[in-house]
Amino acid sequence: VRHGDFNDTSGRRETARLLDDLAAAGEDPPTALFAASDLQALGAFEELRARGLRIPEDVGVVGFDDLPVARWTHPALTTVRQPLFDMAAMAAHTLLRIIDGEHVENLRVELATRLVVRSSTAPPAPADGEGDALARHAAENASTSAVGTRQSGRP
Repeated sequence: VRHGDFNDTSGRRETARLLDDLAAAGEDPPTALFAASDLQALGAFEELRARGLRIPEDVGVVGFDDLPVARWTHPALTTVRQPLFDMAAMAAHTLLRIIDGEHVENLRVELATRLVVRSSTAPPAPADGEGDALARHAAENASTSAVGTRQSGRP
């Protein structure tokens, strides 16, 4: 877990620190990153590419917000969509209650989010040997099966 601001500069800086720390420990880069904002994810894109890592083949990236730019990045950013309209309506309703003189305790409101899967993520690579078995199964059952496999190149 890395902490930073919700912008691309912070996303790139913290991705660099994470990769440097893993390399210093003799570990491989992670197979996926989850950023707290789409802008942080775009900063991660920059750093991963600068180091020759491919998205999503080497490292999958997920953002949070579903900003309009997320669908136009290359690859398009997988992200978590927040219910902004519902959040604004709840905030306005709470503010009106306060204006009307009502004492409002600390509220905890949970609203549903939605994962918007785009092309910055890929299925996990199968464990050793599983990919071959899945590929054989798909080939043997091609006329009756919709199974498809894709290996990301990482164990």
